[in-house]
Amino acid sequence: MSRKDVFANLQPPAPAQPEIRTAKNRLRPILGSPELLENGSRSPVGAIGQSLSEVNDRNRRAEEIERRLSQGHAVISLDTADIDPSFIPDRMPGAKEAHDRLVASIREQGQQVPILVRPHPEIPGRYQVAFGHRRLRAITELGQQINAIVRELSDEQLVVAQGQENNERQDLTYIEKARFAQRLQQRFPRDVIMAAMSLYKSDLSNMLSVVSRIPAELIDMIGPAPSVGRRSWMELSDLLSTDKVVDRAKAFLERSEIAEWESEDRFKALMEHLKPRPQKAKSDVWATGTGARLAKVTHNDTRVEILIDRREAPEFAAFVLDRLKALFEEHRSKN
Repeated sequence: MSRKDVFANLQPPAPAQPEIRTAKNRLRPILGSPELLENGSRSPVGAIGQSLSEVNDRNRRAEEIERRLSQGHAVISLDTADIDPSFIPDRMPGAKEAHDRLVASIREQGQQVPILVRPHPEIPGRYQVAFGHRRLRAITELGQQINAIVRELSDEQLVVAQGQENNERQDLTYIEKARFAQRLQQRFPRDVIMAAMSLYKSDLSNMLSVVSRIPAELIDMIGPAPSVGRRSWMELSDLLSTDKVVDRAKAFLERSEIAEWESEDRFKALMEHLKPRPQKAKSDVWATGTGARLAKVTHNDTRVEILIDRREAPEFAAFVLDRLKALFEEHRSKN
C-alpha cells in the first residue's frame, strides 16, 4: 500500500490552503497536499530528550496542524459518553500532575483545539478517536461536551493520523512508541507503520526488537519512563536474557516501596538491581621460605594476574617466562 493510497480520502473539500512550513513537513499528507505525497521527505523519530523550547515549538506546530484539519469541516459538539478510544492504544497511564494541569487549563480557557474522530465502524451512533485522547479524558472529567471534527477514516488512515500527530507532539515516550508500533504490526504492513510514525525501517526494527524482548507485564510495571531513551531500553532488553533474570526483575518491581516511585526512577533502580556487580579481586603474595617475595597473584572469577618483580626475583621471572609455554602444552595434552 502506498502512502498516497493511505491518505487519498483525507482530502478536505475546502479550497486549497496556504502551505504550513514546518521544519520536518511530517504531516503534510494529512493536510491534503497530493503533490507532496511523493516528494515530501520524512525524518526518523528524534531523540526523546530535547530542549523545552523545541518541545514547545513542536506543540505549536501540532496544534496548527489540528486547526488546519478543522478548515472545511464542521466542528461539532459531542457527548463524551458516545466516544470510544482508538482501537490501537498508544499511551500508558501518565502522570496525574500532567492530567490535572490539562483539566485546569480547559476549565479556565475552554477547549482550544477540537479532537478528530470517525464514526464507529461497528457501533452506529458512536465515534472513535483518531487523536485527542487526553483532551477526551480531561473533558469527560469536567462533564462537558467536547468539540470534535468527524471524518470518515479507514483503519489505516486513523492510525496514520494518530501516529503522526503524536509524533509531531513528541510527548510519547520511547517505550510507548515501541508498543504502539508492535500493536500496529499485528494489523498493518510495515509501510503503514513507518508512515504513521515517521520512522525509517531500521528504527522500526530496533523498536520491535526491544519491545519483543521485554515482557509486556514488566513494561507495565515500569511505566512510560519519560526520560528513558532507546539505548537504556536496549540495555535492559539485553539484561533480561533468561527467565531467571525476568523473575528477579518482577520480584524487585513488586516491592511496595518501589511501586510508589516515579516511572523513570523504577527503571533506573531496576537497571542497577540487575546489572552484575564486579567481584572484588583477591590478592596473594608468594614468598620463599626465607620470606623473599616471589610474586603477587590477583584473581577473581574472570581473571588471574601474576606480577613478578624482577628486582626481587630475577631468576624466578626468567624461569616462569621460559616454562610458561611448556606448561600450557602440558595442560593441553592432559585435556
